[in-house]
Amino acid sequence: MKVAVIGAGWAGLSAAVRLVQRGHAVVVFEAARVPGGRARAVWSKRVGEHIDNGQHILLGAYTETLSLMRTLELDEAVLFHRERLLLESLDGQFRLHAARLPAPLHLLSAVLTGRGLGVRDRLALVRFICSVQHAAWRVEAGLTVAQWLDRGKQSRRIVRAFWQPLCLAALNTPLEEASAQLFAHVLRDSVGGAAAACDVLIPRVDLSRLWPARVEQYAAKRGDDALEIRYASPVRRLDLRARHVEIDGEAFDAVVVAGNTPSTQRLLDSLPATGAGAHYLSLLSAFRFLPIATLTLQLEHRWPLSRAMMLLHEDASRLHFGQWLFDRCAFFMPGSDAPPLLNVVISDARCLAGHSREEVVKGVSEQIEEQGARFGPLPRITAHELIIEKRATFAAIPNLQRPGNTTPWPRVWSAGDWTDTEYPGVLEGAVRSGLAAADALMEALA
Repeated sequence: MKVAVIGAGWAGLSAAVRLVQRGHAVVVFEAARVPGGRARAVWSKRVGEHIDNGQHILLGAYTETLSLMRTLELDEAVLFHRERLLLESLDGQFRLHAARLPAPLHLLSAVLTGRGLGVRDRLALVRFICSVQHAAWRVEAGLTVAQWLDRGKQSRRIVRAFWQPLCLAALNTPLEEASAQLFAHVLRDSVGGAAAACDVLIPRVDLSRLWPARVEQYAAKRGDDALEIRYASPVRRLDLRARHVEIDGEAFDAVVVAGNTPSTQRLLDSLPATGAGAHYLSLLSAFRFLPIATLTLQLEHRWPLSRAMMLLHEDASRLHFGQWLFDRCAFFMPGSDAPPLLNVVISDARCLAGHSREEVVKGVSEQIEEQGARFGPLPRITAHELIIEKRATFAAIPNLQRPGNTTPWPRVWSAGDWTDTEYPGVLEGAVRSGLAAADALMEALA
């Protein structure tokens, strides 16, 4: 078959690779000039480096992403800085480190030997996780994470120190709004899986080079001209015919629409109106989105932190918006001349509204210097870049109806982290969705 994939993000490229693997010809249409979608590299004039449009981490539980990278003949040991789950606050007051033990002993050891938790909190945490595992990771419908934790008798202290940063990092949605069931799925596949499943994987290279940029090389190496990626080629309309779909007069046997929900809705709205189609479009219109901000700080020289990734304590009243701090020197590609850069992640970045760039940089810089005093003075900041991805993820709220990959229109499938993957809006969800769309397409048209 000849298949069009609209969008060269993680979902679209995953679909393209699966289709090429199965012997089909694929044309990818991408509006931008680089692959990766919402997880890509951008050039920063301020910093003078290629940086990501947002700091991302992966988990050992992201099996489909890691499998896809192996298909592309990429070495994850080279491309990732990998370490056992370790949550350590920059001020040193909180620390949980999963030992190199079989599951679930690795997590039990982390709780029992952790710093910053009292005996009651440790026992309550262990009891809660055991009870959720006993319930097969199923949660009462409609519960928010805050309600779920309250029923699990998690104290304010452990919620603030452990659950709140974990939930924000996983779902980009605050506890009071976030779906407990989606959060349980993340816990099931990470802390509830094998010991390596909760390993943290931090890319050593920019997100475009991690694997999206490799897709064209992979296809070319096969030598069958099965893949073409057309950059700067937005698609504004689909024309559905009896035996094919047309894009700008070009015929395709099938189409995978792999954009975000607004762009997907606009494109599908160009297809013939049906009752089932109207329902599918209504599901897309129900999504709302939350931003993520990443502040990159270039330092005069490296700051000797103890970990590659460290937890920050928030205080929005003081403009201390940072939640996670990444030392890029600690995980950059071995042998490279890594510039002294820090990345600060601000999930659910609605709190930045009404504040200038200068105010945010000043507040977060003070936060880092204050909480990292044990590492000595923060080196002078020579440049900075603040990137706010306004539609970084969908709001992962309870009872959100997420559509499947199969649309009501023949020969048209959809893919994206917003489809019904059982995951929040994370990179693994995008990859799984792309693979599922390709599989559904091939099964239907076999």
